Amino acid sequence: MIIKEAKRLGSVEEYYFSKKLKQIAQLRGEGKNIINLGIGSPDLPPSKATIEALYQTAKDEKSHGYQSYVGIPELRQGIADWYKRTYHVELNFNNEILPLIGSKEGIMHISMAFINEGDTVLVPNPGYPTYTSVSNLVGAKIQYYHLDENKDWAIDINHLKSLDLKSVKAIWINYPNMPTGAQADENTLKELIKLAKENEFLIINDNPYSLILNDKPTSIFNLEGAKEVCLELNSLSKSHNMAGWRIGWVCGGSDYINSILKVKSNMDSGMFLGLQKAAVEALKSGKEWHDEVNAIYRERRVLVCEIFDLLKCTYNPKQVGLFVWAKVPDSVESVEKFVDDILFKADVFITPGFIFGSNGSRYIRASLCGTKESCAEALERIKKIK
Repeated sequence: MIIKEAKRLGSVEEYYFSKKLKQIAQLRGEGKNIINLGIGSPDLPPSKATIEALYQTAKDEKSHGYQSYVGIPELRQGIADWYKRTYHVELNFNNEILPLIGSKEGIMHISMAFINEGDTVLVPNPGYPTYTSVSNLVGAKIQYYHLDENKDWAIDINHLKSLDLKSVKAIWINYPNMPTGAQADENTLKELIKLAKENEFLIINDNPYSLILNDKPTSIFNLEGAKEVCLELNSLSKSHNMAGWRIGWVCGGSDYINSILKVKSNMDSGMFLGLQKAAVEALKSGKEWHDEVNAIYRERRVLVCEIFDLLKCTYNPKQVGLFVWAKVPDSVESVEKFVDDILFKADVFITPGFIFGSNGSRYIRASLCGTKESCAEALERIKKIK
């Protein structure tokens, strides 16, 4: 390569799943029938009304121009109505909601809007790898805070209080948690909000899993005073089976939203109108629709847990969300070899926990995005190599 890449890329690597999908594609090209239980890409469709709205809008010859950077009012109102129904949270659709081309986009936009080079960012360990990579890309100093299995993967507020928080600009949190499936502790979040106000740092809650196998969906904005120091990311990817549609949003106080808009409006040109109209319909999906989806996930989870039982892994049966997070037995010397053996001998891919941080080094994660039949087939294949 003649032209050297930017120095900022020295601190990041290609996303793990990007590399693994290439490997799986290569194995499939060689004739291997790989069952992928590693990635949380819902295989079920969105509601029929969602697809119909996309179709009807796409047929209209007037639908194909550039759209507003802040999304159509109908979509922002739909998000506000959904927040009120789902979380009992009031949001102003005019200035407290900003639609995004997927909430992953929002991680970068928020970081560019608020984090200066050299600012400290608190990142969970284990946690979503993008928090780390984006923080590196904007030149932040990363300080990991540890989530401990023995404390139900909750934030240790006393430990945070012991840190020098003067240079901290933001903390990433994610409840219901990925990868652990842990629920948020309300008292802990109240203490965190208090700590953020005292030390003037931003809390960003990444909240895409709240409707999946979870009887108590919550928002950070259920807590008093949260809008003063909090933002929340959400999306239709997991909850409404629309991962490839790339529809998400960030919500919070109007001043924060305006700052993010300064970045976003220079990065894209708005979301296709058909996607926005479809999102409006998706947000109207009622409890019955979500119950049907969760019933399917519940059946799959039984089979995934059987796989982990067969592998002599341990897990918390109360975890929620789109995955099962399990600890490998002490007899396993290398988790990477453990999952590669399953991939190459049984043609089943399961995610190693070390990609989420050092506190995940003895764990593996399986998604519920394979059909019941493929989960059952994966179980049978693994039985043959054990």
